Amino acid sequence: MTNVATTEPTIQQLFDLTGRVALVTGASGFLGGAFARALAEAGASVVVGSRDRERARGVAAELPVTGGAEHHGVELDQTDERSLHSGFDAAVAAADQIDILINNGHAGDAHDLTNVTAEHFNQQLENATGYFLLARRLRDHVVERGVPGSVVILGSMYGVVGSYPDAYEGPYNLRQPITSYALAASRHMHQYGTTREQLAEVAVAARAWARLNPEAFMRGPLSIDDVLASRMISDPLSKSDCCLVTDGGGAMVVVRADRAKDMPNAPVYVLGHATAHWHRYISQMADLTVTAATESGARACEMAGVGPADVDVLELYDAFTINTIMFLEDLGFCAKGEGGAFVSGGAIAPGGRLPVNTNGGGLSCVHPGMYGIFPFIEAVRQVRGVCGERQVDNVDIALAHGNGGVFSSQATVILGGEATLS
Repeated sequence: MTNVATTEPTIQQLFDLTGRVALVTGASGFLGGAFARALAEAGASVVVGSRDRERARGVAAELPVTGGAEHHGVELDQTDERSLHSGFDAAVAAADQIDILINNGHAGDAHDLTNVTAEHFNQQLENATGYFLLARRLRDHVVERGVPGSVVILGSMYGVVGSYPDAYEGPYNLRQPITSYALAASRHMHQYGTTREQLAEVAVAARAWARLNPEAFMRGPLSIDDVLASRMISDPLSKSDCCLVTDGGGAMVVVRADRAKDMPNAPVYVLGHATAHWHRYISQMADLTVTAATESGARACEMAGVGPADVDVLELYDAFTINTIMFLEDLGFCAKGEGGAFVSGGAIAPGGRLPVNTNGGGLSCVHPGMYGIFPFIEAVRQVRGVCGERQVDNVDIALAHGNGGVFSSQATVILGGEATLS
């Protein structure tokens, strides 16, 4: 076996920003500092904005210099409108032009409820206002100066009003999102007798499909015993009950039905779709075992004029094994509380009664932080009949379902082939 030495590409090899000038606010913090260093390594000149002018200059002085780049530090407090405008003017005076804005200013993190004061709350609102004012100043600057090329505006407003922790969760510093899903799984087990073995059935079925998919990241064998023996992460969810962490990406091209007929690939039609959002935090769920998929699924099926019995293949957002069980129930493929029994005995694996997550799902195929587009893509491929060894026979209708937050937001789409239009 030959060992081949590889070298990771530099940031500048990936993104050449020579000649570009970036204004980075909050660069004295961890995230802003990381952005500033990355931009400097890519060849950009960086203007560091901070409430403390000397600190801003110190950060700028430590940034790597590539080519003819020059870095500067200016006083800029985006929670103070006067400081914001004077800071932007100082940045333009120092660098002549600005064509990248990275806004990371915030008024401090709210790790628990003890530091959420009225002053802190108001400062967060000012921070959010400052973000938009800076973006507007950059817009006016670009128009006035005729700055060539593309303009990048990236903002992080964490700590703003909507980001405060929930009163029943924030003080305990939960491991999110897994703790919330583990709580739902525990409740489902308590209320309906669902077992860890039944959760494991979901992971094993996903792996069986992944073994038929050359694009899947995890294609090795996996048994019920393997899942039960894997390291516990948040009881009752073990490592094998959790989705992967991978690279990946996807894209969809959507056109009118009449145009689709002239495309090189067989068209797949959107027959019905719906979304529903019921809560943000897990502690806000009225019932830990019931999600808004009950609403999105019913509305999507009503639009499409179909029911669960008409669906030939089902693609679900399986961030954790409990997701699959609860979505099978909430989308109407089995009664509430019967999801564990429904998946038992390989029922959703290849050769089972209902093909579920035929690409291997987030548990075995891919999960680059967000998995939502991949069920959609797999559903299209199954309807189109191009899935190779994992292709399900005679697929006319596919259901793809996405999940966000902690069972917070749900999205369902029904797809069909040409035959479903008649």
